[in-house]
Amino acid sequence: MAPPDLSALPGILESRPPEPGELLPLLTLIQGRWRCLPEEALKAVSAKLRVPLARVFAVASFYKALSFTPKGERLVQVCCGTACHLKGSQAVAGAMEKSLGVAMGGTREDGKVTLEPVNCVGACALAPVVMLDGAVFGKVNPAAAAKLPLGA
Repeated sequence: MAPPDLSALPGILESRPPEPGELLPLLTLIQGRWRCLPEEALKAVSAKLRVPLARVFAVASFYKALSFTPKGERLVQVCCGTACHLKGSQAVAGAMEKSLGVAMGGTREDGKVTLEPVNCVGACALAPVVMLDGAVFGKVNPAAAAKLPLGA
């Protein structure tokens, strides 16, 4: 896989003040632009904020929303919390894997979709829940899971 084109990185770095408290906002902007955190971008953030690279990696690895590997253009998350599990989220996950052509925890080869489990989305009354790019779909059964509006 070719390294990402980081030509937009200077503009992203300049959009925030050079203060250590800007670490998470910058990482979030970088994740939003490249759907992952390229190593060279992390080094540039470390230099700009004068924060040790180890601290940058520690913060980046702590948050589940941040990733060192590219995520798909569309993010599908299946809740696997207790309520969703009891209401059949494993069957929903299986249906999603089949309809999307990607294993749980993976990204399709064309880069269009990432399918991942999440521990809980806090919508237990709607169990089982699937999130599509942050939008919550509740009371999803396997047949409905295959019909979510992915467009991918």
